[in-house]
Amino acid sequence: MGEVTKKKPRFLFIDQFRGLIGVMMLLGHCNYFLNSVWHSLDPLDPFFATFGQFSLRYMGYLCAPGFLFMNGAMTWYSYQRRRKAGQGDRQAKWHLLQRGLFLVLVQITWVNSSWGGFSSFKPEHFGIIATIGLAMCCLALLANTRWQIRLAAALAAFLIHPLLLKIPYNADSWQIYPMQLLVAAGDFTKYPLIPWFGLGAMGSVLATGWLEIWKTPKKRITMTLIIGFAALAIATAIRLSRGYGNIFPFSEFFQYSFFLDQKYPPSLYHNIWFTGAVCIMMSLIMILGEIIPRLTAWLGIVGRVPLFFYAVHIGILGVFVKRMDFHYREYAVLGSFVGLAVMLVVMLPLAYWFGGVKRRSKNYLIQMI
Repeated sequence: MGEVTKKKPRFLFIDQFRGLIGVMMLLGHCNYFLNSVWHSLDPLDPFFATFGQFSLRYMGYLCAPGFLFMNGAMTWYSYQRRRKAGQGDRQAKWHLLQRGLFLVLVQITWVNSSWGGFSSFKPEHFGIIATIGLAMCCLALLANTRWQIRLAAALAAFLIHPLLLKIPYNADSWQIYPMQLLVAAGDFTKYPLIPWFGLGAMGSVLATGWLEIWKTPKKRITMTLIIGFAALAIATAIRLSRGYGNIFPFSEFFQYSFFLDQKYPPSLYHNIWFTGAVCIMMSLIMILGEIIPRLTAWLGIVGRVPLFFYAVHIGILGVFVKRMDFHYREYAVLGSFVGLAVMLVVMLPLAYWFGGVKRRSKNYLIQMI
C-alpha cells in the first residue's frame, strides 16, 4: 500500500496494527486451547476469579472489532487505489466482492474444521471470518460514497441493532438462520452481520482520515485520539444509563461486570466502547512507530498476511493441542503466554515466508489469502 504510487512505502501503521490484532488473537486462541478455565467458562456469561484471567478474556473482546475495523479500512482503500489505477467502478467493486466471498469460503471449508484439528468437516457454521467477508461485500457497495454516508451507515447499524434484538423468533425453526445471520447469536453464528458491519463501516470512515484527509502523522495521531476518547466517553454514558444499549447488568462502576457487556451478539455499549479502544490502540501504534519504529516493525510481518496467520495458527493449535490432546486445557494464565511464545517462534517465520511469496506471486489464490 502506498500513497497511490508504486515507489512510495506502505502505510506501515496499518500493517503493524493488523499485526498487533493478529498476535492478540493468537494469545486469545492459546488461552482457549491451553487454559483450564475453559472447562467451565461460558462465553455468554463469563466469571473470572483473578485479574489475569479477566485480562486474557477481555483482550479477546478487542480482536474482532479490530479485525472488522481494519477490514473496513482496507476495503475502502483497496477500492480507491484500484480506481486511481484506472479500473472502473464495477471492476473495483467486483474484486472486493470476490475477496469477501472468498473469506466466507475459508470459514466454512478451513476455519470451522481447524478448531477440532480437522477431525471432521463442519461447513454449517458462520464465524468471524465469514462475517468479515459479508461485511466486506456490503462495504464494497458503499466504497464510492462520501465518508459521511458511511458514518451514517455505521451509526444506523449500531443504533437499530438493539431494537432488532427484541424480535422474537423460534430457535428450533428456519427462523434461526436469518435472525442469527443478521441480528442474534447462537449455534449458527456468534457474529451477526448488522452490528459487525457497523464496525467495518466505521473503520472505512477512519481510513478516509488516516489515508487521505490527515496528511501528517501528528494530525493522524491527534484526530484518532480525540475520536477514541470521545467514543469511550459516549460508551461510558450508555453503560451508566443501564438502559438502551446494554444487555448484561453490572454491579459497580469499573468492576469486571462493567466492562463485560455482551459480545455475542454485541451490545451498543460494546460497539461504541471498542470503537474508542481501537482508535486509541491505533494511535499508540502510530506514536511508537514515530518514536521507536523498531519496536513495532516486527508486527508488520503478521499484518501483511493476517488471513494466513489466522488460518494457519488455528490449524496448528487444533491439530497438536486439541486433536492430539497435547496439554489441552491443562494450564492457566502463564501457560497461555508460554503457548504464545512457542507459537510465535513457529508462526513468524511462516508469515515472513508467505509474505514474500504473496509479494512475488501473481497467482489468484495466493493473492486472495
